[in-house]
Amino acid sequence: MMALEYDDDIIVIDAGLLFPEEDMPGVDLGIPDITYLVQNREKVRAILITHGHEDHIGALPFVLPELDVPVYASRLAHGLITVKLRERRLIRDARLNVVEPHSPFRLGRFHIEFFRVCHSIPDAMGIAITTPIGTVIHTGDFKIDHTPADGHSMDLAAIARLAGDGALLLCSDSTYAEVKGYTASEQVVGEALDRVISEAPGRVMIATFASLISRMQQVIDAAVRHNRKVTVVGRSMSNNVKMATNMGYLSAPPDTIVTMNEARRLPHDQVIIMATGSQGEPTSALVRIANGVHRDVEVEQGDTVVISASPIPGNEKTVAKTIDNLFRQGANVIYSRVATVHVHGHASQEELKTMLGLVNPRYFVPIHGERRHLVAHANLARSMGMPEEDIFVLEDGDVLALTPEEGVVVDKVAAGHVFVDGKTFWDMDSTVFAERRRLAREGIVVVAATLSTSTCEVLTDPEIVSYGFVELDESLELFEKTSKKVLTLLEEMGASVLTLDKARARVRDSISKFLHSETGRRPTVLTVIEYI
Repeated sequence: MMALEYDDDIIVIDAGLLFPEEDMPGVDLGIPDITYLVQNREKVRAILITHGHEDHIGALPFVLPELDVPVYASRLAHGLITVKLRERRLIRDARLNVVEPHSPFRLGRFHIEFFRVCHSIPDAMGIAITTPIGTVIHTGDFKIDHTPADGHSMDLAAIARLAGDGALLLCSDSTYAEVKGYTASEQVVGEALDRVISEAPGRVMIATFASLISRMQQVIDAAVRHNRKVTVVGRSMSNNVKMATNMGYLSAPPDTIVTMNEARRLPHDQVIIMATGSQGEPTSALVRIANGVHRDVEVEQGDTVVISASPIPGNEKTVAKTIDNLFRQGANVIYSRVATVHVHGHASQEELKTMLGLVNPRYFVPIHGERRHLVAHANLARSMGMPEEDIFVLEDGDVLALTPEEGVVVDKVAAGHVFVDGKTFWDMDSTVFAERRRLAREGIVVVAATLSTSTCEVLTDPEIVSYGFVELDESLELFEKTSKKVLTLLEEMGASVLTLDKARARVRDSISKFLHSETGRRPTVLTVIEYI
């Protein structure tokens, strides 16, 4: 998410989500911290969406109820946003607007024009924002693909026209700034998928992102050529296929896309299954198939599984585990490390240089990517002669103030991530995650005891229960000793401890030290001490 502000007008570009990493137990997703926008909501004119991927639209269901502003997006992104908001019953109040490339409009002091770029989803756009002091070019995610799957090449002529003799600012995609050369075309993937499908002896299962519409079209085209039917598993992918078909972004001859019941009645060599789960998501269709717990699909000898995606950083282990489980069940698994069944949707170094040369910006801000990607992109700009003082590698929350004469980072506002956990929201400083990680690492021990209200005597032997701490056969002797230790502590305290809180705290601290001395580990100790 990026915000541009001039006088009393703010426009926001994209509102994406963060996929949870391994050190975020229990987290569903992360969204941007919009504290600054909420504090200045009367200035916010709209949210502009570059394309329909989750990391660019996924936070809208959480952001729109807070800001209540119009959203401008291409037709396909509009469709994907509509599906998302309808699932959360927010569609009635949303103000969604479809924009076409080169149909300019005004938002306060900003003059907006979208232009077409190539990415791994149709209808991806960059945005030109003309301000009173110059033009900002925001590329969105892009690569320069002369043979894209949807037939729409990147509109380089429009970018040159909009930049004129040189834009004020270029904000350019940095995701692949470390990679030399050029990113391969989507046509390469189409050829590889066609070859895999033509050679497969049985069913073909293809896992990809639910929003990768162009990849789905390539699968459908190959299915038609090789006399196969396509069925879809996974709720999000099924919803997107219906939406994209209704809007004309997916085309298939009648009866090419069939239900799972129809697919079951066909010979295996006439079936293709498209599924979610290319990132090893625990509840996705492919992972449940790999684990043998999917309701409708079981892996059989002769099945070919294609994972048409690369692991997002942090997902490598879960994807590898899914691949291993598929192999165990007898499938032949094809993935990006062994065949060209996926290419990235982001520009490599030579394409990034082309963009820099075409826009010829006064200032440059690399966007989208980890810190190392932003730095690599900044180095590319330096190699092309841009002055050091005109290149800004920003952190989340940095406020960059630009004039025609100079650019300076002048402030820092609340930014970062807010983590969604069911219906609860946690900020980045919450102690909940540290506590959960400790529970996962060390386990928990519960100590329970009952005391006499009148005499403070312990009425029964203290009970000890653990979760994720020790095996049952190890626990018998250890917990017998622990129970005696608790009994001794309580008897020694007797009536001298006036409150239950003090008794619980003393038992907790003592038993924690005792268990560490016995096992070398520090589980979380909970004490349940009551009077009757």
